[in-house]
Amino acid sequence: MFRSKIRIHTCRIILLTSLVWLLVDVVLLAMYSDCFGDGCNKKSSDYPVKIKEQLGGKKAAIAAALQHHIDDDDTNLEENEIEPDVGEDGLVLSAYPKSRLKRWQRVPAVLPQGELPGEMGKAVNIPIEQEKLMLEKFQENQFNLLASDMISLNRSLTDVRFEKCKDKPYPELLPTTSVVIVFHNEAWTTLIRTIWSTINRSPRPLLKEIILVDDASEKEHLGKKLEDYIKTLPVPTRLFRTENRSGLIRARLLGAKHVKGDVITFLDAHCECTEGWLEPLLARIVEDRTTVVCPIIDVISDTTFEYIQASDMTWGGFNWKLNFRWYRVPEREMSRRGGDRTAPLRTPTMAGGLFAIDRDYFYKIGSYDEGMDIWGGENLEMSFRVWQCGGRLEIVPCSHVGHVFRDKSPYTFPGGVQNVVLHNAARVAEVWMDEWGEFYYAMNPGSLRN
Repeated sequence: MFRSKIRIHTCRIILLTSLVWLLVDVVLLAMYSDCFGDGCNKKSSDYPVKIKEQLGGKKAAIAAALQHHIDDDDTNLEENEIEPDVGEDGLVLSAYPKSRLKRWQRVPAVLPQGELPGEMGKAVNIPIEQEKLMLEKFQENQFNLLASDMISLNRSLTDVRFEKCKDKPYPELLPTTSVVIVFHNEAWTTLIRTIWSTINRSPRPLLKEIILVDDASEKEHLGKKLEDYIKTLPVPTRLFRTENRSGLIRARLLGAKHVKGDVITFLDAHCECTEGWLEPLLARIVEDRTTVVCPIIDVISDTTFEYIQASDMTWGGFNWKLNFRWYRVPEREMSRRGGDRTAPLRTPTMAGGLFAIDRDYFYKIGSYDEGMDIWGGENLEMSFRVWQCGGRLEIVPCSHVGHVFRDKSPYTFPGGVQNVVLHNAARVAEVWMDEWGEFYYAMNPGSLRN
């Protein structure tokens, strides 16, 4: 009988202990479950702000981009296009509907115009008696404006592509592109030559339009004269102006907002497109809409305007001061391409002045960071954004575009160049680099976190 009482007492203890632990489990489940109280009646979209606040670094930017996609009704999607899915590695865009792709033909080469200065990309030498005038004009844009003014707006260039590139087959159907060119106090001849080289060397069905964005220029020739001139062009060309100096990043966003083509191609205002430059870029994007592509950026001399072919054996990188740098392509990337120097090159970062990106993908990854000022660092920011949002960044060796490289910028920056650059670099480190951003601050102790 005594043993029976002990057994009953033991059972009571076990039952009470079990009930206590059951209550503890219920409390814990209630604390960590979304389905508690009013939460059961809410959708996941009711929590966008909370989610974004909880995420740090690059994750917050991705969440903001995806939330922007959810809230935006203007998706530029046709009825027969499937909505994009968000996979583990980033955004997955469906293929272009066939109705949006265009048939195209190769464009005839621009022929040399006799012995005019600069034809076939040759250097222009200024007579000694005009050297004083040349030096005076040089200060306006930090390149030889006198030489540029002597060169035809439709000058011929040598075909610098590999022979294999000239016969490389591309898809018969390609997407259209809108070329966006931002300028501030740009010289007339370099700007118009950029426009004409784009028109003359692009298959007309693929060139939807050219969009010019004037970032508060003060030069008279960029006013009504430019407005009247673009009306005569054979390709639709639209001009937008910022009310105040906005800088490259915000000006590009203004231009991108108005594009009608499927692909946005950004060019600087002192470039020259070469033969066959566009098709290789669009061919990579039509294959995979999350691929962002850059041409080989050749050099146009700032002193003679000679067209100089750049090496295809370098790719974009950066140092821990977050400065863009060119580095030699490693052997592992050459092996991945099977030793084919005409094959697309996967690059860690891009120079940023010249690249093409699918319009929908550009916005679905969040476009440019509007919190960055004027110029500088946006190329690394976009590079990190593409790679970390499931995209791919490539240099296409069969596409060449020349660019006037200057020793220094002719423009002033509100707040000073150093402050702007440090501000932008710090945003890149904070948003995209997570714990690796500490290397940036270690190398830049003077950079303050905002």
